[in-house]
Amino acid sequence: MGTFKSAISLTLGITALLYSGNALADTRIITSIKPLELLVRAVATEDMHVSTLVTPGSSPHNYAMTPSKRRALQSADVIFWVGPGMETFLNRLLTGSEFGERSVALMPPEDDVESAEEPDHDPQHHNHDDHSHGHDHGDGEDPHIWVDPQMAISMAETIRDSLAQLTGADKPTLDRNLEEFQASITKKEGQIRKQLEPLQGASLFAYHSAFTRFAKHYNLNVEGVLTLNPELSPGAKHIAGVQNSLRNANHPCLLTEPQFNRQWWHSITKGLDVQFSTWDPLATDVEATANGYVAFQQSIADAALKCLPENAEH
Repeated sequence: MGTFKSAISLTLGITALLYSGNALADTRIITSIKPLELLVRAVATEDMHVSTLVTPGSSPHNYAMTPSKRRALQSADVIFWVGPGMETFLNRLLTGSEFGERSVALMPPEDDVESAEEPDHDPQHHNHDDHSHGHDHGDGEDPHIWVDPQMAISMAETIRDSLAQLTGADKPTLDRNLEEFQASITKKEGQIRKQLEPLQGASLFAYHSAFTRFAKHYNLNVEGVLTLNPELSPGAKHIAGVQNSLRNANHPCLLTEPQFNRQWWHSITKGLDVQFSTWDPLATDVEATANGYVAFQQSIADAALKCLPENAEH
């Protein structure tokens, strides 16, 4: 009888282990945009399945939800998004009763965002931030928080806390992955600061405010933003003001984005001596791995370095 009970206990124990492993293997994580997927992959364990809603080459500013994407949401255990100020196409879904309990908004309250940012030593940046706030995904802070490496660490911490609550989660591995991510970001941040030293004081212009958080973190000078809202055409007065700034700048460089019409910004810079560089805030070509976010940060730095006069592309 004792042997029989021992066998039963062993069987139940093995079954529980197998069930726990299967439950974790079946864990499905959805992110709204690829940069968030990169953060999740940095923290998640290998047996968690991660995918992204917004397809490569698309912009979350004007993305339309498809039936297949909605089905993906229905099968997800947890959904990470920036928040109502960014992915407007998800607002009703992820704040409603169907998905609300499974969704995690990574955009912190405005007071927390301000406290997480470094002190601003360049008074001009305040003006540029005011400019970007006018490009309105919603009132308040610029929602492109994922381009700032310190904000990314805070987001990764929230991701770790959320994943740790899932059934069968390997909490020690999640903690270890988070620590390794934090260390890799600190190392990369130091490398990028050194790389960007030649750009200090350069006259940079951005297509829209997505670049400004990265620029502010590394103390780069963004003198103007072409469009306050990528979903709307800017007014003639705003365009004239940007053109005047470009005309008066010393070796101006415009950082454009592949998700938006290239011909548009070429037309408003026609006849002006402007250098161009393209960066991708959605990390389209970055491999979705645990090291992807670090590679994403380097890709932004590489694009900014193309604004140096010796790397000129007109």
